[in-house]
Order: sequence, then structure tokens, then C-alpha cells
Amino acid sequence: MTKIKWGMIGLGDIAHQFAQSFDTDKAELTAVASRTLQKAFDFSSMYKVPKAYGSYEQLAYDPEIDIVYLATPNSLHKDNMMMLLKANKHILCEKAITMNKNELDDVLALAEEKNLIVAEAMTIYHMPIFSQLKERITGGEFGPLKMVHAFFGSLKPNDPTNRFFNPDLGGGALLDIGVYALSFMRYFLSSQPDERRTTVSLHDSGVDERSSFQFSNKEGEMSTVSLSFRSKMPKQGVIVCEGAYITVMNYPRADSALITYSDGQTEEVTAGEHGRALTYEIENLSDTLSTGKDLTSIDLTKDVNELMDWAAREWKMDWLIS
Repeated sequence: MTKIKWGMIGLGDIAHQFAQSFDTDKAELTAVASRTLQKAFDFSSMYKVPKAYGSYEQLAYDPEIDIVYLATPNSLHKDNMMMLLKANKHILCEKAITMNKNELDDVLALAEEKNLIVAEAMTIYHMPIFSQLKERITGGEFGPLKMVHAFFGSLKPNDPTNRFFNPDLGGGALLDIGVYALSFMRYFLSSQPDERRTTVSLHDSGVDERSSFQFSNKEGEMSTVSLSFRSKMPKQGVIVCEGAYITVMNYPRADSALITYSDGQTEEVTAGEHGRALTYEIENLSDTLSTGKDLTSIDLTKDVNELMDWAAREWKMDWLIS
């Protein structure tokens, strides 16, 4: 089997996790790039990557690379992706994929024109437990879907200079952790919510600090989402059907779930491995390139991106609005 050759741009914390996730016969990490050549060399030496570049453009135009994992700050994603697409590279971009809907529309238009794949590095779309649960839900095993709830809260230091609270770097709970909760919700809902309500508390820097959402769609399925950057909450998702509810803890990289039936009986299900979350992303994208199969997750990404754009408008966060 010919391995898909990956490049990596942006060498922060998540990039180290990603570089350690190529324990697969489907792909190999071929090159890394940083704005600082020494940083790229140090990174490549640490993970035995053959090539190191001191500019993103050099990596983009390396003819050996098939696809690039992009892990730069949110505010740079669009420009970086447009550059990569012009260099005829497929892309797996860290979440949140863009700052707003207009940016994503521009990126996807160029990708379609050049027949290239753009995907968001959203673990929820790649963890085996979720595809297994969705198959059972859509197959009617638990009765009609009624509700989906998602929670995510982190206690971030109240420092307006760090990226979490800096609007210039795409800060705020919505872009950083809200994308997980909304992706979990949208993955299980039958369609995009059309009835929407939200409340928010803004940080002094202008980014969203806490928020809550209520949604419903044309099928009558309801959802709530709660986010916080200044209080810890469980990374918990709950899927409610007529005959059972399903609880998923630590859902961004979950490998198990607890099904509680209406008669009180419970069933624990497992699939995949928590520690291979990023490997699943690598393998799924590599399979897509090797086989030419459709990448359906981009439609979910577009829906979540549109919901985030709507929220920014409701909250009057002008710096984020398209």
C-alpha cells in the first residue's frame, strides 16, 4: 500500500500530539513547517520527520506532499488554506476551521474549483463510537430521536493577553470549545436547527466567556448547549430517544457510552480507542484520498460554522462577524 504523505504547518501543542499519531500503515509525516526554521528543525528531529521548512510556502509547494495538517491560530486559517489550495494541496485544518461563514465559503469555493479536499480536524466525526451509535439511532433501535444536549466548560486563567481571550487570535469559548459541543449536537440531529435562541456573557476583551443555546429543527428534535471559559463543566453529551438515553462522557475523544433504557436497564458500549483519536483523523483522510470516496463530514462542518456565525451576530461580536 502506498502511504499518503502528510505535511504539517503550525507546530504548537496539538501538533506534537498529531505528530505522535502516525502509527498507521496508511500515512506518513513527511515535512513540517514553522515561521522559524530552527523550530521546524527541532520539531522534525524530535519526531524523525525527513523535511523541515522555515516558511509555510516552501512546504506548500513541496511536490512530494499530498495533504497538509494546518494547526495555526484560528485567525490565520483562511489565508493559510487559500495559500495551500493554490499550491494544489488537500487540507485537514484544526478546529475551528474558519472565523466565520464567509471565510469558509471562500475556501470551499476554491477547493471545489481545484478538485481538492478540505476537512476540519473534528475528532467527533472520526471516532468509531459515534458512527456506531448513529447507526443504531437512525436504525430506530431506541425509538425516535427527541433531544441532544452538550456541555463543555473550562476554567481558563483570566488573562486577556493569552489566545483564549484575545479576539485578534480568534479567542472565545465558541471557537475553542463550542465547536466541539455544536459538532456533537449536529452530528446526531436529523437536520440543521432552524429555531434558535442564545444568551451570552462577554469577557472584557470582547470575546464570549459563557453562553447557552436552545435549538429545534423541522423534525421537532430539540437541543441545548452550554459553554464556559471561566467555570469547569463536564464534557458530557446526552442523546435522548423515546426508548433510551445515551450518555457520552469526554465526548471529543470518546471511546465508550452508557445507554439507559426506559425500563432502567443499562448497556455500556465501547468502540475505538481514546488515545487514537488523531490517528483516526489521519486514517480517514488518507482513505479518502486513496479511494476517492466522498467526505460527508464537510457538510456538518458547514452547518456548525453557520450556527457559530449566527451566534456571533446575535451577540454583536463585530470582530467575528462575516
